[in-house]
Amino acid sequence: MKILCVDDEPLALEMLTEAIEEAQPDADIKPFHKQSELLEEARQNGCDIAFLDIHMRGMNGVELAKKLKEINPKMNIIFVTGYDEYTGDAMRLRASGYVMKPVTKEKLEEELRELRFPIEPKSNAILRVQCFGNFDVFTPDGKPVHFERSKSKEVFAYLVHRRGSSCTVKEIAAALFEDEPYDLKQQAYLQKIFSAMMKSLRKIGAEKVVNKSYNNMSVNVDLLDCDYYRFMELDAGAVNSYHSEYMSQYYWADFMFESYDY
Repeated sequence: MKILCVDDEPLALEMLTEAIEEAQPDADIKPFHKQSELLEEARQNGCDIAFLDIHMRGMNGVELAKKLKEINPKMNIIFVTGYDEYTGDAMRLRASGYVMKPVTKEKLEEELRELRFPIEPKSNAILRVQCFGNFDVFTPDGKPVHFERSKSKEVFAYLVHRRGSSCTVKEIAAALFEDEPYDLKQQAYLQKIFSAMMKSLRKIGAEKVVNKSYNNMSVNVDLLDCDYYRFMELDAGAVNSYHSEYMSQYYWADFMFESYDY
């Protein structure tokens, strides 16, 4: 969990940072005196939660929150203030929380339990999948998954790309082999590719990530920790890791992003 916080009063910022550290000791916490520096950090490296003092010289916390929401609509904004007249602004911005000073560990723990956009680690994932840049697959401890055939890895990439949608054998063939005829020879070759893919996954105990039925395949998205899927959920780290390259080694790979209003 990455947390940014800002207050232009040094003592108040120190107290806020210490309270966050007590409430969330495992988080990556970065404090800032200047609003512009926090904003740049959010642009460059993203964040999950931003604690913003409201009364600051120059850009106030509400104005800063609006700019942060432009970067990532699903960023959790928690206002910190000694005044209560900004409650309406916080509600209109769909802030995650509103903490009255003095800030305490207990107040922050309560807000962190009730985040508008919960930060949930994929604890049940049995594979980590990288789609940005070249496509690669890793075990949870970071070891690359070896696919015996390059085409079997490509099939798995296509299933990941489809994000759990069911794919027919013919659809997969059209993606991988484009204009080649879908005849018995190609169908037999595809079955060998599918078999090799499942064999590679079975070796590492990950065969459950692929759902198979007659003439159909899909991935179980709940068992994958995938940068592409996190991006679609507007996860800050994934958003900032995307640099216009998606499954670069596959000609059929087209990055698809739907924007949502929150």
